[in-house]
Formats: sequence, structure tokens, C-alpha cells
Amino acid sequence: MEPLTAAKIQKVIYVTYIISALDITLLFVQFSVTPYLARRLGFDTLWFGYLQTTVGVIQLLGGPVFGRFADVFGARAALCVSSLASFVYFVLLAAADSTFLLFLHKLPAVFMHGLPGTQMIVADLSANEKRADALAKLGLCFGIGMITGSSLGGTFSTRYGEKLTAYMAAGGSLIILMLVLIFIPKYTKIHNKIDKNDKEAGSVFNLGEIIRLLKFPGVATTFTVKIISGLPSVVFQVMFSVFTMNFFQLQPQQNGYLLAYFGVVQMVIQGVVIGRLTVRYSDKSLQLFSVGLSSLVGLAQVLVTNVFQFCFVVVPMMLSLSIFNVITDSMLTKSVPASDTGTVLGLCASVQSLLRTIGPTIGGFLYETYGVASFGYIQFTVSATVFSFLLMSRRKSAHN
Repeated sequence: MEPLTAAKIQKVIYVTYIISALDITLLFVQFSVTPYLARRLGFDTLWFGYLQTTVGVIQLLGGPVFGRFADVFGARAALCVSSLASFVYFVLLAAADSTFLLFLHKLPAVFMHGLPGTQMIVADLSANEKRADALAKLGLCFGIGMITGSSLGGTFSTRYGEKLTAYMAAGGSLIILMLVLIFIPKYTKIHNKIDKNDKEAGSVFNLGEIIRLLKFPGVATTFTVKIISGLPSVVFQVMFSVFTMNFFQLQPQQNGYLLAYFGVVQMVIQGVVIGRLTVRYSDKSLQLFSVGLSSLVGLAQVLVTNVFQFCFVVVPMMLSLSIFNVITDSMLTKSVPASDTGTVLGLCASVQSLLRTIGPTIGGFLYETYGVASFGYIQFTVSATVFSFLLMSRRKSAHN
């Protein structure tokens, strides 16, 4: 394999950003199809919740295996598997005309990890000091995909129906597959084929190889912080549609404008702000800042009474959330050998799937029992506790 030049690496990273934006676009196209198809098939809110939980569990199980697969066979092979799974997913969605088929079409999601796949390529090809900024740019792609996918999905579903929209998304998956095969090198890690042959054949499904990463210094702590501090935000996100309908009394069109505002704010933060912050401050300082800011956002959420006030809170909310997610992913990839970055990013994806799986249950209980303000209080309490822990750990390290 010929060595990658700096120009070639930059080209591959740019194409990876395009692939990420297309993948997220298809994800949000699916969000415009599935709820209406489920309603047409007679799903109530409870059964739709079961459907979403099914996806969370499936991706929770598939994340670490997908990451391990990328480490063994290369990120290009992993992205090809993800694209093919996405194609089957959308074809089955187009064919879904019963409750059984609608659940069945979710099974390929076990291999659908486009965002972690693109993160793996960026992590492999970017220098340590530029990794956080490079990963943040994927967040910019997420914002583009969210806006584009929501618009396309809504337009196509209204004009041509859910079936044709699903087939269009399946075609988009094949376009992603072609881009991966043409532009992404077979191996993006710096290791040779001898290293590959030394790995045991069953290493993709070797749980010990995955757990081994948690023993590296700082990895288990960072994962614990990621789970605990990330839970309140995920609970709020999964309940967001309930807030907009019941608390803010927004109509679907107004809700679309609010989501577009979210996307624009995220694009600015991840495309412009985070890169400048990572140049000036260390990962640990930014992690501490993001958790501290998250606690203040929790207090602000308690005081929000209308959508205009919420729009002001969105800016620090997205800033803290974006910095936290990017920095923790960056810290984890730097804490393990380069040959294992795929597995650790797969574990990160599983953390998100885990939180989305348990989030609806927790969110529903809090909303029904204690009301909207409880989400702000929970976020403040959890983030303030994690902030205190990180601050004490940092001072202890400085003394040692």
C-alpha cells in the first residue's frame, strides 16, 4: 500500500465529511417516514416507543462489534458494511405493510454505524493536536444533514408517499457505498498486513479485546463521566417533541423552524467555535468547562417559560453538549493505541445507544411525575456533581 501524502489525507478527510453529511441526511429522511408509516399501521405512542427502544438495543449490541471490525479489517470495509445495511434497511422500510415488517426492517440497524465509521477515519488520519477540531467538523456535517434530511424527507413524503421516499433513501445508501469504494483507502491506520495476520480470526467478537481497552489509564473514568453527565441531556432530547407540543404549544411547522435553528447553532459551534477552543485550551480544561456550563444550563431550563427564552438557552446548551461529546471522543481515541481507535469509538456509539434506550423511560417518568422543571434540576445536580469530581481529580493530579 502506497503511503498517504498530506494532500491525499486531506482529500480523504473532505470526502469523509461528504459521506457523513449524506448518511445523516438519510437518517433524517427516515425520521420523516417512520412515524407516519407507524401511525398508518395503527401504532400508538406506546408501541412507537417500543419500536424506538428496539433500535436502541440493536445498535447498543452492534456498536462495539462494528468498531472492532473496523480495527481488524479497516474503516473502509466497516463503512461498506454500514452502507449495505442501510440499503437493506430502507428497502425493508419501503416494503413494510404490517407491524411485523416494520419491526423487522430495524434489524439491519445492528450494522448501521455511519457516524462512528466516519469518526474512525478522521481519528486515524488526523494528528492528536488537531483531532478534536477534525471530529468537531463531523458535527457540522450533522447539522447540514439534519436540515437537508428533514426538508427532503418531508417534501418527498408529502408529494410521493413513504414508499418512494424510502426507495430514494436506499438509492442514497448506494451512492455512499460508491464514494467509500472510490475515495477511501483500504487501510487508514498505520499498521501493516503482518499485524493483521497476527490477530486471531475470532477477534472481532472477542469480548476480552473490547474490555481490555477499559484498563488503559483514564479510559474507564472518561467513559463513566460520558455516561453519567450525558444522561440528562439525552433524556431531554428524547422528550423534546413532547415539550414542544405540550409545554410550548408549537405546531408542526413551528417545530420545524425550531429544529432548523438547532441545526444552524450546532453548525456554527462545531464548524467554527470548537476548533478555535481546542487550539487554545487542553482537552481536560474543555471537558471541565463543558460540564460546568451544562450545570448552569440546567438552572436556566428551570426558569424557561416560553419558546423565545428557550431559544436563548439553546446556545449555551448546544455549546456545552458539542464540546463535551467532541472532547470525550477525542480523549478516548488518544488514550488507547492507534490500532484500537475503532473499537473505542464503537463503544462511544454504544454509550449513546444505551442512553437513548433508557432515556424515554426515565424522561416519561420525570415528565408525568414532576413536570418540565425536573429536567433542569436533574441536569444541574448531575453536572454539578461531575464537575466537582473532575475538579478534585485535576487538583489531585496537580499535587502529585
